[in-house]
Amino acid sequence: MRDGIEIARLGIPAVALVTQDYWPQGDFVARSLGMPNIPRIKLPHPVAGTGVTNMRYIAEQMAPVIMAALRGKPDPAEQSADKAKENPQ
Repeated sequence: MRDGIEIARLGIPAVALVTQDYWPQGDFVARSLGMPNIPRIKLPHPVAGTGVTNMRYIAEQMAPVIMAALRGKPDPAEQSADKAKENPQ
């Protein structure tokens, strides 16, 4: 969250990637650092340690959502982690 905010403050388009379990903490950090509306994408939790295949699957599912958020499409924070649920394979 903090990295996304710092990048955005430099004038570089940024989207913070936050897992479901840390979403409330992300809200707190964004508000406390004065950027409550920074674009955020909610990812399933956990992502790390779930294997290369699953991480690739999540990346493939979320890449279009991230690109839309970088282009300023409406309400990227409302994107659901359900789109990137674990690969059933």
